[in-house]
Amino acid sequence: MIEQANRLKAVEEYYFSKKLREVSDLIKSGENIINMGIGSPDLFPSKEVIEALSVSLNDQFAHKYQSYQGLIELREAISDFYLKFFKVSCNPDNEVLPLMGSKEGIMHISLAFLNPGDEVLIPNPGYPTYLSVTKLVEAKPIFYNLSKKNNWFPDLEILENQDLSKVKIMWVNYPHMPTGASASLKQFEELVLFAKKHKILLINDNPYSFILNNDFVSLLSVKNSLGFAMELNSLSKSFNLSGWRVGMLIGSKDNISKVLKVKSNMDSGMFYGIQKGAIKALSLKESWFESINLIYNKRRKLIWELAALLGCEFDKESKGLFIWAKLPSKIKSSENFIDQILKDKKIFIAPGTIFGSNGEGYIRFSLCIEESKIIEAIKRLKK
Repeated sequence: MIEQANRLKAVEEYYFSKKLREVSDLIKSGENIINMGIGSPDLFPSKEVIEALSVSLNDQFAHKYQSYQGLIELREAISDFYLKFFKVSCNPDNEVLPLMGSKEGIMHISLAFLNPGDEVLIPNPGYPTYLSVTKLVEAKPIFYNLSKKNNWFPDLEILENQDLSKVKIMWVNYPHMPTGASASLKQFEELVLFAKKHKILLINDNPYSFILNNDFVSLLSVKNSLGFAMELNSLSKSFNLSGWRVGMLIGSKDNISKVLKVKSNMDSGMFYGIQKGAIKALSLKESWFESINLIYNKRRKLIWELAALLGCEFDKESKGLFIWAKLPSKIKSSENFIDQILKDKKIFIAPGTIFGSNGEGYIRFSLCIEESKIIEAIKRLKK
């Protein structure tokens, strides 16, 4: 038996990886499980995007190794997209880096900037990958609390009273997953000032801006933020391309070059056809977002009905692909609760605790499920 690396002792298999095996086994055994836990869009991409990929397969360079930086046309499309929707100007030559999904970017950024023992500010609740990647690169996670009382925004006064001398990176994520809370430009300005004061690299993970949201705000909208701020984004949610693995990182020339050092040693560039499809996606009109949001809005209203049947409280102003719902106070364990719902009603819902200790008492519903299945789930709960 070859012993695993010590770094693996600090992390566990991703919760959804384990839980979905359990759900899959139940389905194989004949159980009719309704899966409301995963944020993988079930809607199709635009026909134009699929056609762009298909047509590109006969291009001369379609099946060769691709540039580590991606096609210049893709970087230009990303730059144009950020200017159009976020009013952020970035140089496609050296301030834009296409990624094979933004999850890859979390690892690349961490490898580029963190040494063992460096500290990282991580939201609680928040995306679990921030924590697991921090541990894998042998840095030290420092959680900052988010709460409904502060609309799921960090309390910077509390952070100011902590020893931040070893903090190198701070992860933020707005619109926020799992809660759906959004941040204003003023709040982003406060975060950038905080990062500059303490010489922290501030990174906003921003894949949910276009889902049930009309107020497009980027961290990089803050003037003179590039030196201390970067932003990740993704085509997975906004364009129904989660399986294509297309993400992007925007930052200063100096910071992007550091991340590129890591990326260029780990892959050989995104498949040509996917890049061509991504270029087409980024050029779609706003009517694309309007069309998918009509569907998500109908689903959201049904999820509200479902959550109410469970006695939950929720915010009807939340953004993104999920509904974050507070369980009745008498329920002490969200994991026990969802296990019971899975057993009794054959419905899988994500427990809030997988996003951090502050997720206890909450559950998360995904909107990536067709209306008929949500209606069926409502019927099951009414029985």
